[in-house]
Amino acid sequence: MPPINDTRWQRRGFALLWDAETLNQFARPVEAVTMREFFSLAEQWPERLPSVSGNAMIVVGLEGCLDMLTPQDGETWLNEDFRKRIFGFQGEYENQAALIFWLPDGKRRVRMAPASEEYLWVCGGPYGNQTISLGRCLWSGAESDAKRIVNPNQPASDPDGLSWVGLYHPRIS
Repeated sequence: MPPINDTRWQRRGFALLWDAETLNQFARPVEAVTMREFFSLAEQWPERLPSVSGNAMIVVGLEGCLDMLTPQDGETWLNEDFRKRIFGFQGEYENQAALIFWLPDGKRRVRMAPASEEYLWVCGGPYGNQTISLGRCLWSGAESDAKRIVNPNQPASDPDGLSWVGLYHPRIS
């Protein structure tokens, strides 16, 4: 899977981002919305989005939501509740805007299983030895369309190294 180091993910599609330096290059903390606000906005999406000159919404709190649930409940919530909001966002903005989820601990918690190339979320708390299949829950198994967001200012010799700052998917289906 080739890394990407352009900024398409800042203007359209779906991204999981965990590098503060990368986030600070294009957004201010006051532009982010909480998961609660995101779910509320899903009832009536705003005309203008709060970040990237009106082209993106940055959402914080996904980690906390997943950590409050058992892995099984987390997968159910991602599949049944969370994805509906993502579909709603994509439909409202006709896939011409970015939905970026800030995961401060994502570097440690997002993994790719080498044999299957499946992206996984490493659960926290008492479920720390279990995982949730991000690819299956968010992308219906279309992990081959997911691209790594790479910081071009970091050495990229290790695909799981410092240069990997997030994941981008052009469209949730």
